[in-house]
Amino acid sequence: MLSLNKIYSPKQIEVLKACRSSDWFMLINHGAKRSGKTQVDNDLFIQELMRVRGIANSLGIDVPQYILAGYSLGNIQDNILTELSNKYGFEFKFDKYNNFTLFGVKVVQTSHGSISGLGRIRGMTSFGAYINEASLANQEVFDEIKARCSGPGARIIADTNPDHPEHWLLKDYIESKAGGIVSFHFQLDDNTFLDERYIREIKETTPKGMFYDRGIQGLWVSGEGVVYPAFDRNVHVITAEQAKRIIFDRYLAGVDWGWEHFGAIVTIGVKGDSYYVIEEHAAQHKYIGEWIQIAKDIIRRYGNIPFYCDPARTEHIAAFQKAGINAYLANNRVLSGIEEVATLMERQQFFIVYEQCPRFREEIYKYVWKKNTGEPLKENDDVLCAIRYGIHSDKTVSTIQSPEERMKKAKKIRGML
Repeated sequence: MLSLNKIYSPKQIEVLKACRSSDWFMLINHGAKRSGKTQVDNDLFIQELMRVRGIANSLGIDVPQYILAGYSLGNIQDNILTELSNKYGFEFKFDKYNNFTLFGVKVVQTSHGSISGLGRIRGMTSFGAYINEASLANQEVFDEIKARCSGPGARIIADTNPDHPEHWLLKDYIESKAGGIVSFHFQLDDNTFLDERYIREIKETTPKGMFYDRGIQGLWVSGEGVVYPAFDRNVHVITAEQAKRIIFDRYLAGVDWGWEHFGAIVTIGVKGDSYYVIEEHAAQHKYIGEWIQIAKDIIRRYGNIPFYCDPARTEHIAAFQKAGINAYLANNRVLSGIEEVATLMERQQFFIVYEQCPRFREEIYKYVWKKNTGEPLKENDDVLCAIRYGIHSDKTVSTIQSPEERMKKAKKIRGML
């Protein structure tokens, strides 16, 4: 018989034992990335579906329903369904609404990152829910999911990385004294199956401060001071002549729209895993036609490169596209984008032609965190946002696969193809 400690960490076993020995309504596993939260919750999700099927049998219900929620359907696919396919060989068959049936339970998928997620679950009776990345949920959608879990014996599983210390999930649920809520805090070191070298490298290259406290220790903390404290002119600055001597693998651009705030376009060269900001264009009160001309000049010099644009102004993106510019909606996940850039700085994989980027010089030491929240102050951030759009979009867009590609990859790993 396979021992539990061969497949679960001590922290995961603690969670499993607590779930089996108590009558709970909501389980929240929160803490560091890669600490084993989602792995144990995925297995609990499977157990819950089998439990729900048993309850439905006793009640004579043919098709019990269950909610599976994530920031987006793509996140659900990556974090849960593909992982379960890899581990157990499940083959999910989706209907036209992206729902599927497993163990005789209809699983209704919904995104909780925006209010639009309400439409998929409003009015339904659910026998439970699994909420992935719960701190990113729109609170109204989270509350609606909770309200829908009215079937006999319904339970809610939630996992999340930490956010700021005033977050509603922490205040209203994790720190709540309500009897039906159980929660567990995870640190990176709780995952005893991770390679020691990986843990050491992650600790050494994670930006100190808020990102380290959240990502390694799993703490709900806010940032303090400047957003990019690791930026060092002695490390990250190169000259224009040095940049000219680099044979870049490719180029890209980041775009932040503005009017009273500065608008900005930055050109970024990529060499291996390193990103080089080689020029900036920043100005107030420029019309879209003027930005199109700047973009076309960049294309003339660097080729038909992608422009990752602030998604807040879709009409400007459309104007770029109409002008023949390869303009795309940028990945605008603020904290994950800031962490991406900060990590590059920490790893000495971010460089900038400092003397030719005057607006960057103005912003880098003035871009600060809001007090008591996990958000940066929306000031002195225009070129920095353009840099974030370019780098974070390139890092994520280049690795995104379609749901069909992800499922095909999972099947290959399991020898099903």
